[in-house]
Amino acid sequence: MTATTTVSTHDIKDLALADEGKRRTEWSERSMPVLRQIRARFAKEKPLKGTKLSACLHVTTETANLMITLRAAGAEIALCASNPLSTQDDVAAHLVRDHGVHVYAIKGEDHETYYGHLQQALAFAPNMTQDDGADLVSALVMISLNRLDDLAPPIRSWVESLSKDERKALVAGVRGSTEETTTGVIRLKAMAKEGVLQFPIIAVNDSDTKHMFDNRYGTGQSTLDGIVRATNLLLAGSTVVIAGYGWCGRGVASRARGAGAHVIVTEVNPLVALEARMDGYEVAPMAEAAPRGDLFITLTGNLHVIRPEHFRAMKDGAIVANSGHFNVELDLDGLGKIAPQRREVRNMVEEYVVEGKRVMVLGEGRLINLAAAEGHPASVMDMSFANQALAAEVLAKDAATMTKSVHRLPPEVDQEIARLKLQSMGIRIDELTAEQVKYLSSWDAGT
Repeated sequence: MTATTTVSTHDIKDLALADEGKRRTEWSERSMPVLRQIRARFAKEKPLKGTKLSACLHVTTETANLMITLRAAGAEIALCASNPLSTQDDVAAHLVRDHGVHVYAIKGEDHETYYGHLQQALAFAPNMTQDDGADLVSALVMISLNRLDDLAPPIRSWVESLSKDERKALVAGVRGSTEETTTGVIRLKAMAKEGVLQFPIIAVNDSDTKHMFDNRYGTGQSTLDGIVRATNLLLAGSTVVIAGYGWCGRGVASRARGAGAHVIVTEVNPLVALEARMDGYEVAPMAEAAPRGDLFITLTGNLHVIRPEHFRAMKDGAIVANSGHFNVELDLDGLGKIAPQRREVRNMVEEYVVEGKRVMVLGEGRLINLAAAEGHPASVMDMSFANQALAAEVLAKDAATMTKSVHRLPPEVDQEIARLKLQSMGIRIDELTAEQVKYLSSWDAGT
């Protein structure tokens, strides 16, 4: 096998699901007017003509509309899942059948299949990538450094079958990448700091029209949606412990309080903890919150936020969920060692018995909003994926002149996306007068 071939054009659950996927994708598209306008322009201008793009994203109806937009721009696309439980199989089928996207994603795929699908996306020999957690870029960097032992076995065995020249061509062929998540941006900035990035990155997550809305309002609503679907829990009167008060934590805390829950925030950053307190939440260490919480939600991007000592302290029937990017936020290996009994009690709910008390882990500790629900509403993903589409256009035009570091989209792009979103909502705002513009740009007007 060479870096320019793939084993198959797709690997999905069932192509017969495509009709349902098409209906649901069209439903989401109604709530994505900004992306729709970008698609119309892309269809005329073809800014991605000749681009081979590999994307590692959640395979949802909203992502489908991004893929359709990129196809309209002229790109060839390979798409794999960025989480084993986030794929909507009917959407995958629709993209394969109706839009010629090479999709490698099956909901519930095991660890080996997950990385086998990433390998397929890499074998597509892309010259641009899109990531949700930096898995594709991480693999490419490992290949460039010849750190093959750090690659997952399915990727490593494939890379080992390539010649040195083919490996070099695979990495050199990538002009740039975009990153969707806070977790991914953190990893990419660490790569940039160490000087190992091989191409420029646009941190889509850093755009205001992404993280201020997707992370806060999208995560806030979809996380609780997934938890309620999995458990039928009444939030009113419950004590909900939120680990991490970043934009995602803010969103979940706000929605939980709005549903009548008492919210406790745990934090490691003193400034952020102070902000949470002044926003009206109780703030405490996890060790103090553990015996009190009915529901625990991690949103930190870090590992082992809830550990065996916390699980031991929880009350009987406590529910634990993760809405950070990776399932490492919960120390499930540690939990397994102290819980001699475990069983599935509902779909997406696994009961662990810890010293006679039951702890309920949702969705295998993976993103609960996608494991048990449908992810963020299309209306908020409209702005996120508008950023993704425009970032791809920027890379197609300017990647050759950009440094091998992590970049933001220009502020005017943020402003334009916000303007289009307001316009689609029928909302008008004021404009500065010439006098006001002059006043704000001068220093000698006095008071």
